Amino acid sequence: MSSDQPPPTQPPAGNPFGSPPPGGGNPFGSPPPGEGNPYGNPPPGGGNPYDQGYGPGGGGGGGRDPLAGMPPLAAAGRRVLARVIDIVIVLIPAGLLDWAAGGVHGNDFSYGRSAVGGVFTAGIGFLYEWYMTKSTGQTVGKKLMGLRTAMLSDGSVPNTNAAAIRAAVLWLPAFCCSCFWFLIIGLTVLVDRPYKQGLHEKAARTVVVTAV
Repeated sequence: MSSDQPPPTQPPAGNPFGSPPPGGGNPFGSPPPGEGNPYGNPPPGGGNPYDQGYGPGGGGGGGRDPLAGMPPLAAAGRRVLARVIDIVIVLIPAGLLDWAAGGVHGNDFSYGRSAVGGVFTAGIGFLYEWYMTKSTGQTVGKKLMGLRTAMLSDGSVPNTNAAAIRAAVLWLPAFCCSCFWFLIIGLTVLVDRPYKQGLHEKAARTVVVTAV
């Protein structure tokens, strides 16, 4: 035999890192099933994942403004005029009753007679305010000034309980200090924000708005 035979053919050199899996998959492997993006997925629509936004009025604790969709709050001047009209309406029958009671006690002014007048004023004022508020949300003064009382929560006419609380806080202290008490009520309306509520309105959770 001849010694010039060629050496046997060697198989081609393979990939030293191994062959890729069928289909050309990722040579480094795929993440385990059920494991998502380790950095989290963006919110739908591509928004900023850190921008959560705030409710109406700003601030993280903001919620729906209870006055949304309601008429604007009443102006202070119109409220003062409406209250003056209502006080006059209450004082007329209260004064007549006090005068009639004075006919029994004589013409001498006394603490007892003053107390009787206070009882008449507070009682008539309470009944007047309570009945008119629960019926339509409007006293005579508010009707003339184009105002009405509404529940802060939904703008409805105050119910019997809310109207009674409002009238009681407004009128019953007038038994002993009517002028001083109405001055306090007026000041609280002027300085309160954002709903311009007097003490009687805070107690009943009502507001005064313009009538539509």
